[in-house]
Order: sequence, then structure tokens, then C-alpha cells
Amino acid sequence: MACKLNPMKNLGMGEVRNRHAVSIATLSEEGANLLGKETLKIVFVCVENARRSQMAEGFANAFGQGKVEVYSGGDRPSSQIDPLVIEVMKEKGIDLSGKRPKGLNDLPPIEMDYLITMGCEETCPAVSARKIIEWQIPDPKGKSIDCFREVRDIIENRVKALFEEIGKNI
Repeated sequence: MACKLNPMKNLGMGEVRNRHAVSIATLSEEGANLLGKETLKIVFVCVENARRSQMAEGFANAFGQGKVEVYSGGDRPSSQIDPLVIEVMKEKGIDLSGKRPKGLNDLPPIEMDYLITMGCEETCPAVSARKIIEWQIPDPKGKSIDCFREVRDIIENRVKALFEEIGKNI
């Protein structure tokens, strides 16, 4: 059974929202200003913190090579990371087997530079962040491993694009 994702819908950075109404066109300049800080802080949020946000955190840690602080959390965290997430991320050389879902209360009480939501819209409560980017990425929960791979690849490309936009050319 194929995963019925619309790949064209999932291209690009996503919708950018912040307190200062900065457009996506100025994100690169703003990101360069943020890079003057000691470390950039990024948090990925979804409802259960068991699939999409865990994949995004894994890629951001791998690509950031210690130059960014990366977190993830969920409004209603699951009891475990989805085993298919662990499997498809291992295919990319990223081991999430020692990770666990975290609630938003588990995040450090600091302002993040970027808050990226995975498409959970109104179910994601506010986390203090300078920029909020909403990625409309479908949740592969209950779907085939091929669907998990498609979502993983979408997230990998989005994280790469995010790093390029903020000046962390990978």
C-alpha cells in the first residue's frame, strides 16, 4: 500500500510566523544575525513527539554537528518512539533507539530561536521562540514503512533547507 502524499505540497520551507512579521525572504538575513549568538536553539514540535519531530531533531543534530542546540517535544507525548521511525532513521545512519518522547514541559525554559511545528496547527501550544515556522507534514502513524520513508525524506529535505536559510550551509 503506497503512502498517498502529495510531494508538491511538501516542498519549501513552510509558513513562517513570528512576532515581527518577517517574511521568508528575510529569514536568511535574520538567521545570519542569530548566528552571532553562541549557539542557535531550534525546537521541533508535534503532538506525540513519537514520529515527525523526533526525525527532525535527529536530522538537525546530525547536520548541525554540535553547532546548534536541538530539542523536540509534544503536547501529548507518546510512551515510546514509533519503532518504524527508529527503523527508517537507521537507514540514514541516525540512531534514535535511545531517545524517548518528551512533553513540552520537558523543554528548557528558554526562548528558542526557531520553533518548527510539524503540521499540528492549533493543537501545538505556544513555546517561546523568535520565529515560528509551520511545516505541513503528514503524520505517518499507522501507515506503511514506505510512508514513513516518504515522510522521513520530506523532513530531511526541510531540515536541510532550514539550515541553508539560516546560514548553516550543510
